[in-house]
Amino acid sequence: MGIYTYSVDEIGLIEEACRITSKVLDEIENIIRIGISTYDIDTFAKEIIVKNQAKAAFLGYRGFPASICTSINEVVVHGIPNKNSKLKNGDIIGVDVGVFYKGCYGDSARTFKVGDIEKNTQLLLDVTKESLYAGINNCSVGKRISDISNAVESYVTNFGFSPVREFVGHGIGFNLHEEPSIPNFGERGKGQRIKDGMVFAIEPMINAGTYEVELLDDGWTVVTKDRKLSAHFEHTVAVIDGKAKILTYGRGFN
Repeated sequence: MGIYTYSVDEIGLIEEACRITSKVLDEIENIIRIGISTYDIDTFAKEIIVKNQAKAAFLGYRGFPASICTSINEVVVHGIPNKNSKLKNGDIIGVDVGVFYKGCYGDSARTFKVGDIEKNTQLLLDVTKESLYAGINNCSVGKRISDISNAVESYVTNFGFSPVREFVGHGIGFNLHEEPSIPNFGERGKGQRIKDGMVFAIEPMINAGTYEVELLDDGWTVVTKDRKLSAHFEHTVAVIDGKAKILTYGRGFN
């Protein structure tokens, strides 16, 4: 199966799902605080998704037991919400949200700070977010998929950070995960050329230490091997009129 190209009307439908996705993250930002449990964040997110006549894309996906992913500190991705997992001052939490609406998917992630965080932690968040836009700026007609990957890697390694290698961005639209895979590392000029109508979830997952990760016994939670911090930012974008349009446009995250 190759890379699907969507019509303008189809991208409009995908954008509706993406708007709900962004709304969920905007609202979650309002409740991030010391003492709240990731279970409560998950419950809150599901309520918003349902109010918008949508479905949580992750719930039940390959057996995932929650509506969103909540990844604290050294957790890279796929953290499972839990009543006993409560946010503490100085934590960071990556929240990944997927929404299914009218036959289409939206996918976006942000990493939030909890209370007061250290300067190096803030730098990790800033650099990871900025690397996402470096990738998006290289998502244009005529460039290749790996140009996105290389832009992310080049940006973060300048600060001594490491892009995760085992988990990647992806195509998205009528399915949550479509071709192509979009790594956050690699040489420029590799892979298929980018065309109008392609829709991608670009998602830098960046570690403060080594790029190496390991999977915990629950079969979902991925942590940094050295237990140093990891940050995650993600946008769904569509290539329209030669350049990327961000579909998961949200408050403070555009």
